[in-house]
Amino acid sequence: MSQEVLFTPIQIGARMAQNRFVINAMECNDADENGNPTEKTYRRYSRLFEGGAGVVFLEAITVSYESRARLHQLSIEPHNEKALTAFVREMKSINEKTLFVWQLTHSGELSNPDFSKRVCVKPLPGLGGELLAEEDVDRIIDQFVLAAKIAHNCGADGVDVKLCHGYLGSQVLRPYNDRNWKYGGSWENRRRFAFEIYERIQKEINDPNFLVGSKISMWEGIPGGQGSKGPDTAIMDLTEPLDLIRGLEERGADFIMVSAGNPSLTIALAHPDKRIPDYVYLHHYFQQEAKRVAKKAVIIGSAYSLFRDGNNYLSALEKEKASLRYWGNKNIQDGVTDMIAIGRQSLADPYLPRKMMEGKEDTIRWCTLCDTCMELLIRQENTGCVVYEKEYAEILRRVRKEKGVLKFKHT
Repeated sequence: MSQEVLFTPIQIGARMAQNRFVINAMECNDADENGNPTEKTYRRYSRLFEGGAGVVFLEAITVSYESRARLHQLSIEPHNEKALTAFVREMKSINEKTLFVWQLTHSGELSNPDFSKRVCVKPLPGLGGELLAEEDVDRIIDQFVLAAKIAHNCGADGVDVKLCHGYLGSQVLRPYNDRNWKYGGSWENRRRFAFEIYERIQKEINDPNFLVGSKISMWEGIPGGQGSKGPDTAIMDLTEPLDLIRGLEERGADFIMVSAGNPSLTIALAHPDKRIPDYVYLHHYFQQEAKRVAKKAVIIGSAYSLFRDGNNYLSALEKEKASLRYWGNKNIQDGVTDMIAIGRQSLADPYLPRKMMEGKEDTIRWCTLCDTCMELLIRQENTGCVVYEKEYAEILRRVRKEKGVLKFKHT
């Protein structure tokens, strides 16, 4: 068992992860009114650090509290530094070996206008918002760089400059952003946003032990989305995402988290649904293509929660070749990816890596893929596993009684 590649260490930049398990960034909307971690935040991450994954990603932490997607979203501004430093200290006291990487985000057109300012690079039907000018984007780049500095000061092991799932980094990169401006139109202009953030972080932090990387959507699955052939077609063309990976790596990327979709528009692509599970194989293709062009950056593959213990809705598979454990080992051994990330499964059982490595797989609480955790997030409630955590089941019952059944499952 100890020889399984999932359980072996891997070097990421100048750092060493103790195994190939990664905990994905899972927003749970339980910060306080200033964007600081609360008791619930501490409890969730304490369990994850006890769980022994090689890397834990801190959920999307906003670089701008004025434009955010969640009412109780974690914030990384100067006033948060003291609280975040204490948070890191506590997590590292639990397990100093697990690397702690923070996902920096700006919500852009996905900002919630009920409590923040919705902004966009080009109005998207159904979303839109106040149109950003070049100087606005320049200021947001400053906010990302400042956030990275704060993360470094707080003792985080690195940052993930979020370029996926329809948030601002994704909005700037997608071909739909065909405005004739500094950050739009040509691919050279659209990638400038990400490249400038990387160049600034490398110059202003200049610490080889501080990891920098990004989670990216290889194909967003909407006309003009990331990985599309043009601004008005959804036909897949990975030319730009693969060039993005090369460019980020040239600017010091230590890792690339490979994802797809947009939970606000194409949620089943981003988080494969048990009713249409076959999208999970697209993620393997995207991981393979990213791995093919990366020279040094560690490739982290996502969308592995669906496989569970082999009891899933996939067809044409023997059960012993259908599990998360099987596909994690296989894809790493086959050079498809270097590490695997779990998201929803980490809410169901934060101890999965430790249990699997200790041979206690029969005690794992497997995610049922009910996606009621996503319903809580959509409803702006504290978020956790409804199946295994009684308090979140009670929150779900209350919110359904107050607001009725959720009719449209998009974040």
